[in-house]
Amino acid sequence: MVRCHLSTLMGRDKLRISDVSRLTGLNRSTVSALYKETATRLDLAAIDALCRLFHCQVGELFEYLPDADRSAA
Repeated sequence: MVRCHLSTLMGRDKLRISDVSRLTGLNRSTVSALYKETATRLDLAAIDALCRLFHCQVGELFEYLPDADRSAA
């Protein structure tokens, strides 16, 4: 499972979904899906825009957590 820490970064900088959309040029639905962690795919350009906005590395925006179900198989 990949966790997205966009909501944490937005809270830190006191930004709303509409702010992130406006500042990055990303579609509001893309930002919303990442915020709610319901996104199933993402373009590298979107990751680049978010890392630029929050002055962070990809690893600060996303975190890989192995699924417990898959490790048992």
